Amino acid sequence: MRTPIVKVMTGHRRVGKSYILFQLIELIKREEKDANIIYINKEDVEFEEIISYRELHNYISERLAGNRKNYIFIDEIQEIDDFRTTIRSLALDDNNDIYVTGSNSEMFSGDLANELGGRYVEFRIYSLSYLEFLSFHNLPNDDDSLEKYIHFGGLPYLIHLPLNEAVVMEYIRSVYSTIVLRDVVERKKIRNTAFLEQLIRFLANNTGSLFSSNSISDFLKNQKIKISPTQVSEYADSLAEAFVVHRIGRYDIAGKKLFERGEKYFFENMGIRNAITGYKSQDRAKRLENLVCNHLLFCGYDVKVGTLSPGEIDFVCTRGGETLYVQVAIELSLPETIIREFDNLLKIKDNYPKIVVSGERSFENTYEGIEHVYIRDFLSSTLTPKLL
Repeated sequence: MRTPIVKVMTGHRRVGKSYILFQLIELIKREEKDANIIYINKEDVEFEEIISYRELHNYISERLAGNRKNYIFIDEIQEIDDFRTTIRSLALDDNNDIYVTGSNSEMFSGDLANELGGRYVEFRIYSLSYLEFLSFHNLPNDDDSLEKYIHFGGLPYLIHLPLNEAVVMEYIRSVYSTIVLRDVVERKKIRNTAFLEQLIRFLANNTGSLFSSNSISDFLKNQKIKISPTQVSEYADSLAEAFVVHRIGRYDIAGKKLFERGEKYFFENMGIRNAITGYKSQDRAKRLENLVCNHLLFCGYDVKVGTLSPGEIDFVCTRGGETLYVQVAIELSLPETIIREFDNLLKIKDNYPKIVVSGERSFENTYEGIEHVYIRDFLSSTLTPKLL
């Protein structure tokens, strides 16, 4: 705050970006009684005439103070054509402290960072973590609360609703429809909306499976849906850019390189995934892997799927100079399951921490020095180098 660096908050709609802006505004008002605050919300009809960078520049310029710092807040800025031009111009004046939010990552990718010459930092706003969910809803940290979190996800507005299936899922479906319509269909000018819906449902039903655009295209052809791999890739990209899904690439652990093809998709919000595909008991393993992926991202890790020859490590995670290897299992009750999940990790000969996260507590804490962590304990941690 109070530096000539543009603060950009990104994340899908209804994760709380606007509320964070309001909190910052209130903080500034408390600390500076006469603070010059300029606020624009493109979801508010009051600002509907601001549609291009020129109207944006004119509106803000008329309200700038020359003798003190200007605090500029623009919510859902991607709704304004060529907004980068105005942001670049405003950022030239060190008197301007700029905060913006957006629901589409493409709008804030390389171009803006390059134009601002490094005077730009992005903060990713996720749905509530498990501990935040407990705090919001004043719930104890027990398995019943965990089940609610897995079922309904972490949209902040759920604090205003009773946590029952009918009410919550109706709200979540409305949020999902808004995201898909405004941040995918309208922004990308997608005509084949029927295929987009098919693709989203496909990804929800196959969460955590390894795919490429070609394999998805081939699968859909078997379902009598003809779509090219290029179009599959474009549509999948649009879902990732709107923060509907996380696209997790593959990393060759032995060769220490990224693969160009093949990735896994996980949903940013568990409630949205469940609203699409239903809360089915046979999907427990998929939900568990999605939960683990989301928490790793929330804790600031860069996450990849690890490949060994043969075998796979569910997640290879890096943060700063740290590396963490994570395997995910529903349960560890059978000897062959224990061997499979732990032996893949034992093949990695470096000294970075390695853990197996499971959906049950019954197994012992360690196996040949590799720690087992129950999912609720995992979600209750910040994954420091000492883990738990």
